[in-house]
Amino acid sequence: MNPRSLALRNTLFSSLGIYVEYFLGMVCAVLIARHLGPQHYGIYGLFIWFAAIGIVVTNSGVTTGVIKFVAELRGSRQHELIRPMLAHMRKVQRWHMLVVLGAGLVAFVVAGRRFAAELDLLEFVLLAAAVGMRAPYMFNIAIAKGCEAFDATARVTLVAAPLNLALVVAAMLLHGDILMFVVMYAVSSAAFLIASQHQVSRLLAPLPRGGALPAELLQRMRRHLRIVSLTIIVSFLIASDVEILFLNLFDSAASAGYFKVAYQLASGIMLLVPGVFSAVLLPMMAKALSEGRAAGGRRFAAVTSYLALLGAPVVAFGACFAGAVIGLLYGAAYAAAAPVFALCMLASALNTSAQGATSLLVSADRQHVILILTLSFGVLKIAMDVLLIRHFGLHGAMAAITLGAIVSSTAYLALGVRVGGVPLEWLRLARILLAAVLAGALASLVLALQLPPLPTLALGGPLLAAAYLPLTLLLRCWTRADIEQLQGLHRRFAAGRPLLLGRLLHWSVARAGQEP
Repeated sequence: MNPRSLALRNTLFSSLGIYVEYFLGMVCAVLIARHLGPQHYGIYGLFIWFAAIGIVVTNSGVTTGVIKFVAELRGSRQHELIRPMLAHMRKVQRWHMLVVLGAGLVAFVVAGRRFAAELDLLEFVLLAAAVGMRAPYMFNIAIAKGCEAFDATARVTLVAAPLNLALVVAAMLLHGDILMFVVMYAVSSAAFLIASQHQVSRLLAPLPRGGALPAELLQRMRRHLRIVSLTIIVSFLIASDVEILFLNLFDSAASAGYFKVAYQLASGIMLLVPGVFSAVLLPMMAKALSEGRAAGGRRFAAVTSYLALLGAPVVAFGACFAGAVIGLLYGAAYAAAAPVFALCMLASALNTSAQGATSLLVSADRQHVILILTLSFGVLKIAMDVLLIRHFGLHGAMAAITLGAIVSSTAYLALGVRVGGVPLEWLRLARILLAAVLAGALASLVLALQLPPLPTLALGGPLLAAAYLPLTLLLRCWTRADIEQLQGLHRRFAAGRPLLLGRLLHWSVARAGQEP
């Protein structure tokens, strides 16, 4: 299989796994939220966040190191070193896990009543068991990614994710409480671990056993763990819904439930729209930068515009139809989550727009800058959360996540401009924003009909999409090369229909500027 076919195959399986896992995971989250209600779902969300932070700290630097070093050793044909390297990484992971579980037990005994009064000993044990199974599961997935066996990761998802959904449905049919859903979370963790272990055993079977790790490789592995671990932990605190902790602490579990559903839905939607494109940014930026600083800067500016082009209509959709989306998925009990969802969409879009800048910084070997910024933004976010949520509750959480996204994305974009030496395409970005605002204004007319959520979304969503594409063409948001590619896709997959779109594309080519 040639490199192009392999890349296409990997992208296909990776996308399949991501979409299936997210879709079924989102269905599970919606079902649990509707079943428990905002108050209890806020408590359940806090429990799952505790497990998530335990998994992240356990795997901090380990899973990324596994992907990196497995790929390197395969590329250099040192297959005999893969098993010893994995054995070393598993040992590191076990030590991390012991520290995490020990610290968790101390925190539970000393401060459990203060931070999570509803968490009893049985639920703590179940969450600890889930951490002990989900962390090795993610280790196994990292092995598969390092081996470029994305079909294996897809198989794990296709087996374990439907089983997880079945467990959630069973808990609902049994009229389960929070404890039962925590039990199901632990059981599903075992399913993910067993499925991943089966796939990894198949991948590792042909590799030779034994061998000792060279001192130089050990030194690089330890350096990777030192640098990456702290960055990953702080990045998780920035990117995760840590506000759930402070909402439970300073406001109410119901507010935490509103924030949980809004944040989870918004971040997932943004992951699957512009986030799919951003997944290929690092190799793209590294290649452009190898051609010179100017080439890397131009690519960074163009990528930022493309991310805005993809993210702007999603934000407009959230601003117009947040109430309908929340009403359809979660019901009237979660109506207070609608404005939170709209702002979370905006914050996610701002963070996504800065991913071109972070890829440029990594490609330019500015990891130390990213580490400093990550730590700074982590401290800033926690401080804003504590201050604003303590005084303003759910509205404080909304303000904190929006302000944090504005500050961090602005800083990263400014650094990207400085490193690349090329300014952003401000006029193009302004035209993209105008197209999204006009399309959103047109689509929002559907709200005047006061229809139920499903018809509102069925009319408003397609109307916004149908308005946004022509507006971006009329306002010259696309380059000539982009439009020519759209013409090719229009002819190939739609046989040139509708004719009006074909004429609009033809007209747009004539007035579009050259690609930067």
